[in-house]
Amino acid sequence: MKTNIYSKLHLAKMNIGKVVKNSKNPHFKNTYADINALLETVEPELMNVGLILLQPIEDGKVVSKIIDVESGESISSALELPLITDPQKIISATTYYRRATIQSLLSLQAVDDDGNTASASTKSKQPISDDKFKRALKAIKDGSYSLKQLRESFQLTKEQEGQL
Repeated sequence: MKTNIYSKLHLAKMNIGKVVKNSKNPHFKNTYADINALLETVEPELMNVGLILLQPIEDGKVVSKIIDVESGESISSALELPLITDPQKIISATTYYRRATIQSLLSLQAVDDDGNTASASTKSKQPISDDKFKRALKAIKDGSYSLKQLRESFQLTKEQEGQL
């Protein structure tokens, strides 16, 4: 049976697990996984199944590409860089965007080290459907999601709280 990039991504994602949060944002007083922790977690699993991660800057965008080295198939995620002239700030933005595009591309669990705290006061919690709640419970059980994340993200019913 010939495998394609999606079946290889599926195999890699089954083994990636959680990314270790190894850095602290002193401004918002929370932790996050820096680019090195992210790469140390995902690259070996991608390589084990014949996929390679590249992150070029193309046309003013940070692009994360995962390429199947056998077939040449690829998927990508990109973010346009802001217009910044300060070299240190552009490197910082590039690193931040590299993290964001990998997390998006692989649908990794992530802590938004800037946005969550800044937007918390304006964000209202939405109810969670029964189906999504069941999937969340399964993700909590297998360690890819936390109870804290569930409670912070959704307005739970009394019945749902009782199941926790």
